Amino acid sequence: MSSKVMITDLTLRDGHQSLIATRMRTEDMLPVCAQLDRIGFWSLEVWGGATFDACLRFLKEDPWARLRALRQALPNTPLQMLLRGQNLLGYRHYADDVVRRFVSRSAVNGIDIFRIFDAMNDTRNMRVAIEAVKAEGKHAQGTLSYTTSPVHTHAQFVAMAKELATMGCDSIAIKDMAGLLTPMSTAQLVAALVEAVPLPIHLHVHATAGLAEMCHLKAIENGCRHIETVMSAFAGGTSHAPTESMVAALQGTEYDTGLDLSALQEIGFYFREIRKKYHQYESEYTGIDTRVQINQVPGGMISNLMNQLKDQGALDKVEQVMAEIPKVREDLGYPPLVTPTSQIVGTQAVMNVLTGERYKTITNEVKLYLQGRYGRTPGTINAIVRQKAIGHADVIDCRPADLLEDEMDNLHAQIGALAHNEEDVLICAMFPEIGREFLEGRRDGHLIPEPLEPLPCATSGASSELLAPVEFKATLHGETYHIKITGTGHKREDMRPFYITVDGMPEEVIIETLDELMLDEENLDQRPKTRSGSQRPRATKPGHVSSSMPGTIIDVLVKEGDSIKAGDPVLILEAMKMETEVQAPVGGTVKAVHVSKGDSVNPDDALVEIA
Repeated sequence: MSSKVMITDLTLRDGHQSLIATRMRTEDMLPVCAQLDRIGFWSLEVWGGATFDACLRFLKEDPWARLRALRQALPNTPLQMLLRGQNLLGYRHYADDVVRRFVSRSAVNGIDIFRIFDAMNDTRNMRVAIEAVKAEGKHAQGTLSYTTSPVHTHAQFVAMAKELATMGCDSIAIKDMAGLLTPMSTAQLVAALVEAVPLPIHLHVHATAGLAEMCHLKAIENGCRHIETVMSAFAGGTSHAPTESMVAALQGTEYDTGLDLSALQEIGFYFREIRKKYHQYESEYTGIDTRVQINQVPGGMISNLMNQLKDQGALDKVEQVMAEIPKVREDLGYPPLVTPTSQIVGTQAVMNVLTGERYKTITNEVKLYLQGRYGRTPGTINAIVRQKAIGHADVIDCRPADLLEDEMDNLHAQIGALAHNEEDVLICAMFPEIGREFLEGRRDGHLIPEPLEPLPCATSGASSELLAPVEFKATLHGETYHIKITGTGHKREDMRPFYITVDGMPEEVIIETLDELMLDEENLDQRPKTRSGSQRPRATKPGHVSSSMPGTIIDVLVKEGDSIKAGDPVLILEAMKMETEVQAPVGGTVKAVHVSKGDSVNPDDALVEIA
C-alpha cells in the first residue's frame, strides 16, 4: 500500500455548513474553482448534507443548477456528495424508486462519489442507495456514523464495515460528525478497520474539541490514507482541520500529499475574504469546545441550532438546550447525532426547554422515530416517552422503506406543470412545501434570496436596495409583526411598489427605497387577520388552540362543527424544519378556525376555538 496521503477538501459543503449555517452562495464558489481544480485533491465535497435545503429555503438557488455549474467549473476533480441513505437529503424515508431516481439524476448532473450513511447505522437503510450508485458506475462509500454511548463499541463499527464491504462499497468512511474521536481511539479503530476490511479507509473528523489534527495523524500512522480537511479560512471551531496545515505537516515525510502549499494558500486567502460577507451567519462557537464530548452536538447542528434559537428569540436558553440534548438522546435509545436524528433530537430538546415541560409537545418526527419508522435504534427506548408519544400504536421492526409504495408517478402528478424536469420533481419530493414555493417563485419571478448585511465598516455608498432585509420582525406599540417582502413591481424613476405580507397577510406598499420602508401604522396596530379578513383573536380561553412557538401552518385537520376530544390533533405546524401536531387542549365542538395552510402564526394567536 502506498504511503501517500490523499485529501478530500470539504470547504464547498461541510466547511460553510459548520461555520456559517450553509449560507455560501454559488456565485462565491465559482471564481475559485479553476484554482481548486488544479490542486490535485482526491475529491471535493460540494453537495448534499444541508446544501440542498439551504439553497431552496434561504438562498433561493436551484441546487441542481449549483451542481451542474460546479461540475463544469471543476472538470478534473471528482465531486463528492453526502447522501443520507433512504432519507436522501430530506427528513423522512423515501420509497425505493425515489432513491434510485435521485441517485441517477445526481450522477448525471455531476456527482462521482456518494458518501452514504444512515443516522441509525442501520445498514438496511443504505442498501438501495448503494445498489443505485453501483448501477450508475459511480463510487459508493459506506459510512460509519461514529458516536460514543453505553451501547456503541469499536467491534460493532468493524462488523458494520464488513457488512458494507459485502454490499459492494468501494471504500469505508469514519464520519465523526461531532468531533468525539480522540487520538488514541482513532488509532485503535483505524487499525482494526484496516486489518478487517480490504477497502480504503477515509477519516472525517470535526475539530470541535481541538483534536482533529492529532486524530488525522494517528489515523495515518495506522493505515488510513484518505483524510478530509477544509481551507484554513473555514477551519477550526465546529468545522475541520485546515488543509494547508495538514499538507505542511506531512510535507517531506513518507506520507507527503504532494500538494502545492503556495497554491493552497492563495485559495485560503480568497475564502478569507469571502467569509467576511457572511458575518451575520457566523456560529457563536468558533473556538475549541470540549463540551461536545458530553453533549455530542455535531458541528453543522450547532450553527443551525444557534440560528433556530435566534429566530425564536430564545438565544439565552442555549445552555439549557445543550444540557437537554443528551437526556433526549438517552430517551431515544442513543442514536448517533447526525442528520436527520440530530434535528429530531435537537428540535425536541428545544421544545422541551421552550415549553417548560419535557415532552409536553412532541414533534411528528419523534413519534415516527419511536414507531421504528427511521430504523433500528442502537439502544433501548424510554418506555414512558414512547407511551406518551404514540400510545399503543404498533412498532415496526422491518426495513421502514418496505412499507412504502413507489412514489415517483404520484410526485410527477402532484407537481404538474411547475416541474420543468425530473430534478424539479425531486426538489418537491425532498421538501414539499418549500420546494413548491421555490418553483412557484421561479415561475412568477419572485425568487428573493436572504439579504447579506453590510459589514460594520461598510461605506454608506453601498446600494441600499441590495442590503435591505427581505424578511424581518417589527415591533409597534408592544406588538411584534413578521414582515416579509414577497415581490416587487417594475422599477420607476421616483417610486416603486413592493408586495409584502404582515403576519402572513398580503399588503402592498409604495416606497422610494427599501431602507425607507414605511408601513401604514393604523394597519399594523392590529391583531393578525384571518384569510377571511377578520382579526385573529388572542389565545386567552381554555378552548383556544395556540402554538408553543412561531411557525407555519402545514395542514388544518378540523373544520367548524367538528366534535373533538382533548388531545386530538387539530393542526400541523412547521417550526425549525420539523413538523409538530398542535393538539386540542379541551374536548368539545370546533367553533372557529382562524388559520389556513401556509399561514404564519405566533404563540399568542388563537388558531382554533373550541366550545
